[in-house]
Amino acid sequence: MINFAKNLEKIRENIDNYSQNIKTQRKINIIAVSKTFGQEHILTAINSGFYCFGENKVQESKLKFSDLIIKFPEIHLHMIGRLQTNKVKDALKIFHTIQTLDREKLGSEIKKTLSINSLTKNFFIQVNIADEPQKSGISIQDSDEFIKWCQNDLSLNIVGLMCIPPYNENSETYFIQLKEIAVRNNIENLSMGMSSDYMNAVRCGATHIRLGEALFGKR
Repeated sequence: MINFAKNLEKIRENIDNYSQNIKTQRKINIIAVSKTFGQEHILTAINSGFYCFGENKVQESKLKFSDLIIKFPEIHLHMIGRLQTNKVKDALKIFHTIQTLDREKLGSEIKKTLSINSLTKNFFIQVNIADEPQKSGISIQDSDEFIKWCQNDLSLNIVGLMCIPPYNENSETYFIQLKEIAVRNNIENLSMGMSSDYMNAVRCGATHIRLGEALFGKR
């Protein structure tokens, strides 16, 4: 079994050292990406005092977390995979934050289904930061209009932006672009950076980093 606590300590140390060097108090929220990992890995994290997790699929999340959320109310679960409209009803019951609001059809379905009793309270808009056809996300050129539509027309609580940059490219270029979109739309939170490039993301202003292998080891 991997040493989750040791891996987490090292990541926090890297972030703290950087924060001290530039004298910033910005909080970096670490999301443990538990997709494809079983409950034993999640419980290892919980036993280390860690409660923030990210999942890609609604059904898998329900199987793994429905009981855990009741047993450990400190858990905060993020949806970080593409959300199908026919899964919105279930997603709003299991996820505290949905990071992948990426199209009008999904936004409309969330607005129709969301209620005061929904567990989900916060939403990030996913931006297809490199306009890659195989990836989800609103295009850069449509992002400002889409953000305003979600905030004003749908009255959704848009708290951040999220992106996945191209693999094997300089991610900092794309992280800077996402931050520029956030600044001009007065959005505070940026979910960007994974196990291979999380320090690049921290340097570019990330408030949330999504780490799987860096915490849990190889899948």
